[in-house]
Amino acid sequence: MASFAGFVAILAASSVAHASLVDLLFSVPNTYPTLTACAQEPLTYSCENTTTIKNTCCSPTPGGLVLQTQFWSTYTGLEGKGQVLPKNSWTIHGLWPDNCDGSFESYCDLKRQYDPSPSPATLPGNITVPKYKGPGVDTFIKEFKRVDLLDYMEKYWINQGDTNAVFWAHEFSKHATCTSTFDLACYGPGYKKNQDVIDFFDATVRAFKMYPTYDMLAAYGIVPSNKTTYSLSQIQTALKSQTGALPYLGCSKNGTVLSEVWYFHHVLGSEQFGHYKTLDTTTKSSCSNSTGIHYYERSKGSEREVRLLP
Repeated sequence: MASFAGFVAILAASSVAHASLVDLLFSVPNTYPTLTACAQEPLTYSCENTTTIKNTCCSPTPGGLVLQTQFWSTYTGLEGKGQVLPKNSWTIHGLWPDNCDGSFESYCDLKRQYDPSPSPATLPGNITVPKYKGPGVDTFIKEFKRVDLLDYMEKYWINQGDTNAVFWAHEFSKHATCTSTFDLACYGPGYKKNQDVIDFFDATVRAFKMYPTYDMLAAYGIVPSNKTTYSLSQIQTALKSQTGALPYLGCSKNGTVLSEVWYFHHVLGSEQFGHYKTLDTTTKSSCSNSTGIHYYERSKGSEREVRLLP
């Protein structure tokens, strides 16, 4: 009996050890902030508060005019390395915390500066933004075992002329460090290094998914074409009819080539999980309102279907 009991004990210990090993190998660390104290804060949209926001982890402050920004690019310049654009989709630019008056800050925490080519390179007060020379932010995502997030970003958050990870580092360093809800203090004593970076990437992807720009335009018959042009009012009407607000439309080539869209918001709650209320743009469109606007097709070999399972 003693031998049998010992055998059972060994099996039990082995099972526990196996379970612990499985947890270690396959568990994914949480990256969300600690927001329990926000239950005591008054509910108000950012930039609409009538009293001072005391806990800035609960509402983006002062950057409460939040922009979800997207690109329409026709090539990446790195097609030979497999870096191409997603078919039938615009791509992520970023998630920006403008101040309520439309101004903005950049690179607000140089201890969290991961941009190898900062722009601007010099901040007010003649402060130099140091170039980052460490491992790419894609390695941060891998350290948190977020293969799902990395896969999505490699499909929809695409750079032009450089690697995707360089672009992601720029967006975090320039913008997330100026967003109060991503401050390190918001993650409490259990903060894990680079947790805030992953949290920002998650939030940016969530915001991007709210606005399927390609589909909204296509539903109105506005599709990429190398022959047809569209009026600014046609594009604005299509997007406003689905979002309830007028976004900013950006054009290059003297306002004749569509390349950007920015969706404006006030946020109720944190930038990570709060409710985004759409607002009309505070920035005048750079697209022409007197000539046709080109919404060009992607270059051959510059896009791929990313919606199919691998």
